[in-house]
Amino acid sequence: MKKIILGIIAITGAAALFSSALTSCNQTSGNTAKSDADSTAVAGSIVFFDLDRVLNEYDMANDLRSVAETKINSINQEVNRRGTKLEKDIKTFQDKINKGLMTQSVAEIQSKKLQEQQNSFQQYAAQKQQEIAEEQQVMMNQIADAIKTFIDEFNAEKGYAMILTTQGDIMPAPVVTADPSLDITDAVLEGLNAAYVKSKAEDKD
Repeated sequence: MKKIILGIIAITGAAALFSSALTSCNQTSGNTAKSDADSTAVAGSIVFFDLDRVLNEYDMANDLRSVAETKINSINQEVNRRGTKLEKDIKTFQDKINKGLMTQSVAEIQSKKLQEQQNSFQQYAAQKQQEIAEEQQVMMNQIADAIKTFIDEFNAEKGYAMILTTQGDIMPAPVVTADPSLDITDAVLEGLNAAYVKSKAEDKD
């Protein structure tokens, strides 16, 4: 029966994992301030864009995050509901044991049943955690593919020698500092969002 009592801790911990997953899905790091300088880089230049800004201001990324958050929240609520019910059943069982309201034979049967329910819940929670991880990975793959596709087309027109991405606030990497005229973030965002608006319009036709 000790396993049943300790199971409450496992249930609470499983629910916490889903809450943290929802939070991590919603958060993106980096500086969202726009550069005052417009890029004047010429063909053949090595340029860069702020990936943190793009992830924060790209409409497609925000829409996909919103969809993922809704799915994760729904999963989280169901896991918490099942976990709360199981925790309540375990507490009721323990109260009856403490008050001597069950015979030993009945208590053993109930204990075995609760143990099976706990094992089933832990398997269910692990499965749902995997679903959340896959949902987040697919979302990031879709965003990355859209950005890469756009950048390839963008550079076919611009002819830059290299396009780098930079991330970070205190010490951005790999571009720690550079001529502001080489920052093409605004142009990338403008192009990405325009392409996304166009693709949504085409999907409706």
